[in-house]
Amino acid sequence: MKTITDSLLLIVISLTIINCSSQKQIEFKPKEVYKSNDLIVTQITENSLVHTSFLQTNDFGNVPCNGLIVTNSNEAIIFDTPTNDKNSEELINWIQETLKCKINAIIPGHFHEDCVGGLKAFHKNDIPSYANFKTIELAKENNANVPKNGFKDSLTLKLGDESVTAKFFGEGHTRDNIVGYFPSENIMFGGCLIKEINASKGYLGDANVEDWSTTVEKVKKEYPDVKIIIPGHGEYGDKKLLDYTINLFKAQ
Repeated sequence: MKTITDSLLLIVISLTIINCSSQKQIEFKPKEVYKSNDLIVTQITENSLVHTSFLQTNDFGNVPCNGLIVTNSNEAIIFDTPTNDKNSEELINWIQETLKCKINAIIPGHFHEDCVGGLKAFHKNDIPSYANFKTIELAKENNANVPKNGFKDSLTLKLGDESVTAKFFGEGHTRDNIVGYFPSENIMFGGCLIKEINASKGYLGDANVEDWSTTVEKVKKEYPDVKIIIPGHGEYGDKKLLDYTINLFKAQ
C-alpha cells in the first residue's frame, strides 16, 4: 500500500514540476532584437514587436517614434512607418530576412511624418498601404506621403490564421488618428492618440483637445481585455495609459 502511495505522490510531484516548467516557458520577457544608429526593434510578445525610429523636431528635440509589427504564419502587418525611407527600408529588409515574413500591409495611424515618413519605401517594395480616408485627405493637403488604400471607419485584415483591425474612434491628437488592435495577443497600437505615463500633452497643432478624452474613453470601452498598449512616443504599458490620457485632456 505504501509503495502505491509513494508512486502516486511521485507522479503528482512530477506533474507539478512539468506544469511549472511549462508556465515559465510561456512567460515572455521583452527583449531588444535589433539595433542600429537609426532603428531599434523590441520584441514584446511572441508575435509582436515595437519598432522605434527618431524624428528631429524644433520644439521637442530628437523624438523617439514607435510603431508596431504583428506577425503570424510568416506574415507581418506594420502600424506606422519609421520616420524616413532609409529607416523604413532597413526595417523591411530586417523583417523579410530575419523574421522570414511577408509584409502584408503598412497602416499609418495618422498623416504626420512619424506615421507616413517612410511610406515611399513600402510602396517601392510593393507593400500595400491602408489608411483612414481622412488620413489620405490630410496627407494630400499637407504635401505628405499619401497611402494608397482608404477605409472609412474600420478595417480588418487577415494575418495568417489571425486578424488585425484598425479603427477610427474620433478626433484627438489629429482629426484622423486611428487605433490598431491585434486580438490574438490583446495588443493595441494607440499611436499618438495615447500618451505614455507622465507624458506632457505634446504637439497640439492639429489636435482636437476638447474631444480627446471622449475619444479615448470610446477606445477603452471597445477593448476591455487589452493587455499591452503602445503609444506613439515613449514606453508601452497597460490600461493605465488610457486612464492617464483621458485625465490629461479632461476639461478642468
